[in-house]
Amino acid sequence: MLYIQGWNTEFVTRLKDHYPDFVTADDYDKMIEEGTDADNNVTVDGEIGKIGDITIKFKSTPNKDNAYQDNLDSKLPGNVDAAADDKIDLFLVEADYALKYVDTDYTVPVSALGIDESELSNQYQYTKDIVTDSNGNLKGVSWQGCPGVLIYNRDAAKEVLGSDDPADVQKAVADWDTYNETAAKMKDAGYKMTATANDTFRVFSNNVSTPWVVDDQINIDDNIKKWVDMSKEQVDNGYTTTEELWSDAWNQGFYPDGKVFCYFGPAWLINFSMKADDSASIAANGGWGATEGPQGFYWGGTWICAANGTDNADLVADIMRTLTTDEDVMTEIVKADNDFVNNKPAMEAAATDDSYAFAVLGGQNPLDKFCAGAEKIDLSNISAYDQGCCEEFQSAMKDYFDGNYATYEEALDAFYTAIGEKYPELAQ
Repeated sequence: MLYIQGWNTEFVTRLKDHYPDFVTADDYDKMIEEGTDADNNVTVDGEIGKIGDITIKFKSTPNKDNAYQDNLDSKLPGNVDAAADDKIDLFLVEADYALKYVDTDYTVPVSALGIDESELSNQYQYTKDIVTDSNGNLKGVSWQGCPGVLIYNRDAAKEVLGSDDPADVQKAVADWDTYNETAAKMKDAGYKMTATANDTFRVFSNNVSTPWVVDDQINIDDNIKKWVDMSKEQVDNGYTTTEELWSDAWNQGFYPDGKVFCYFGPAWLINFSMKADDSASIAANGGWGATEGPQGFYWGGTWICAANGTDNADLVADIMRTLTTDEDVMTEIVKADNDFVNNKPAMEAAATDDSYAFAVLGGQNPLDKFCAGAEKIDLSNISAYDQGCCEEFQSAMKDYFDGNYATYEEALDAFYTAIGEKYPELAQ
């Protein structure tokens, strides 16, 4: 049995659709449907198919409230000695907490699986940096890259800026000062610049010069403070809101009546989150466009790690090779799923091919912008604490933006308190 642990069905969908020897279990669709709640959280633990004579079992634990990491933390320490059917063979991680597992013996170097560095030469460097441990060992691989762009409402652009051409829109959002000037124009025309202040957070947090934790002490980078100052001003001026990402209010901006000018996100946000399957949405009518925005950034991504103790190392290695190094398979993923894949030649070819245009973007092919962004991503300032710090900081600042704290300093104290409870080992 090959036992996979993850937090949603993205990886197993890629495995099911693009790994040549995968045979889906008859009740796969029913199991996924019954395990998905109203908030699209997926909780599944069962057999999803076979590869040859090996049964594939998948457990999905939602990321919310740290549940997925808590699940891994309870299982990985005893994985080597676990019974064969209970051993985790392969598990997924995100960038925000990858180092937490990469810098332990719970993950196996890909070289120990027989995967040579030369096989990964076409992958974007940042996708390797994220899962490289402190000794220089690569401990995971990814089939995707997640550089981000500014995704804008074409009708709003034509109404307010006089053009929906990406080059013209870029001039109106070329830097944060210009972006804020455009936000004022959007407000005058009845639009929010973004659905929430949190829409811009990743752009700032990805462009820091210091990590969240320095010498075991919490550190607030100057760029994070710039996000606070800009967001406070935007909320006070009515340019944006303090709604939560993924909330119903945030989702309203995907429809014309939501009156939102832009979102920030990678290819997966465009293709999987903007309600393109709803005929009333902007996306279903090709009403979005994409441009670079004020700064490059990335958001998300999923990395495949081999668990120490796996008794299916050869199969894990073959899955890694097939989904992350086979250019034909990766090109197939681009065509079938509009994913931005972790293969430079495949993406550079697709960027110049009109057949890769996104219907959601009115026939625009944005892949050249994604390719340029992927080359610029710098992950030298990530830490093992990024998910918790980002979540708690945004939560505390929401209260500040809403006026529940009179000053930034009060909100910061609340953040420190929350981090102290989550990570007692960190000094404030």
